Amino acid sequence: MQHNLPMQRLFVSFTCSLLILLPSSGTFAKNQAILQHSNTCQRTQSSPNFLVVGGGGAPYFNEIALEKNVLYFQRTLQFLGYNAQQVASIFFANGNDGQASVRYINPQGQEEFKQPEIPNLKGATTLSNLQRYFQQLAQQPNPQSFLYFTGHGGKNKQDLDNNSFYLWNEEQLNVKQFTQMLDKMPPKTSVVTMMAQCFSGSFANFIYEGGDAKRPVALQTRCGFFATIKTQPSVGCTPEVNEADYRDYSSSFFAGLSGRDRIGKTVTSADYNKDGRVAYAEAHAFAKVDEESIDLPLSTSEAWLQRKFTRTQEKALLSQPISKILQTARPEQRYVVNSLVNRFELDRQKSFLQNLKNLNSPKFQTDEQQAYLRRLAMELINIAGEKQIRTSGNKKDTATLDRLVKCESGSWGK
Repeated sequence: MQHNLPMQRLFVSFTCSLLILLPSSGTFAKNQAILQHSNTCQRTQSSPNFLVVGGGGAPYFNEIALEKNVLYFQRTLQFLGYNAQQVASIFFANGNDGQASVRYINPQGQEEFKQPEIPNLKGATTLSNLQRYFQQLAQQPNPQSFLYFTGHGGKNKQDLDNNSFYLWNEEQLNVKQFTQMLDKMPPKTSVVTMMAQCFSGSFANFIYEGGDAKRPVALQTRCGFFATIKTQPSVGCTPEVNEADYRDYSSSFFAGLSGRDRIGKTVTSADYNKDGRVAYAEAHAFAKVDEESIDLPLSTSEAWLQRKFTRTQEKALLSQPISKILQTARPEQRYVVNSLVNRFELDRQKSFLQNLKNLNSPKFQTDEQQAYLRRLAMELINIAGEKQIRTSGNKKDTATLDRLVKCESGSWGK
């Protein structure tokens, strides 16, 4: 579902979340180097284990786009030099039990179901499989994991900080249950997540012990990226087969990370700081501009920052000239702001709120245009808020922010 977002609400509080998710599939040209075994490699000490958890909780909401997301993820691994069979543990829907569980629309426009067709599929998306994975990860000398979730999310109306995602047989795993599983890991564990399910922002709370924002940040290194904030549904779950029409966070995030989109086309590099690699945070920034949808992408550091400010304080941040806020922006943040400022032809010498008063054209009232404006407001709050934290003299907050930003600046170790 898409919701209209009135202009006057653009500066409200954007509390967030964290994790993993998304989509992808398509075919790469046969002569691409990614398919040459000489260019693939096994996992090294500097690269993470990869965990993929995907699919709907039952056939009626296990759309083919979710399967294609997993296939795109595998192609992304290959393109970046990994042997997907050796480095990734993949659990999808009903696994290998032979049930025709994947829903799709055939060329005649009719609904059909088929078995999952994912190479190297290890099993179903069950709690026991997830627990076993993390138990085995904990035994490794350098436990690092990149978790990618592509499926459906559940909204907890009583506690939006404890939303859930669906496992097979319509079981749900909420933020606190998921985090408690990670709390058992060794302190040296590192987990990066990417989630694109509805209400996924709630999972940004997995940085805290027990998934509770009132408790301390966990000892383990944890950070993540989410398709949207905890209060909003996301896009991307469709039974339509043509990937060229997919417009969602997963498509954009992995395109930014690898430099190739779902159908194998080269995209503009997201290496905004020119250091020769694309960090997770840079892929996240790429998605904020590239993704044409109602999603409001969020990272853990952004969710943590936005908890620090009231709506009144956020409004004050958005009352500063855009040019002033940009002075302390990191390269990927500057890319997002400049791209969206240019999109709406805003005046950088004026504040976001001053510019907003001049955007009365009907073309700016669509859900997608409203989402882009909210993304711009969120990015400006992130930049200005980070500066305020760093100049506050609060060593504890500065250390926490540095830790999250460092984690989000990681990459797939290539």
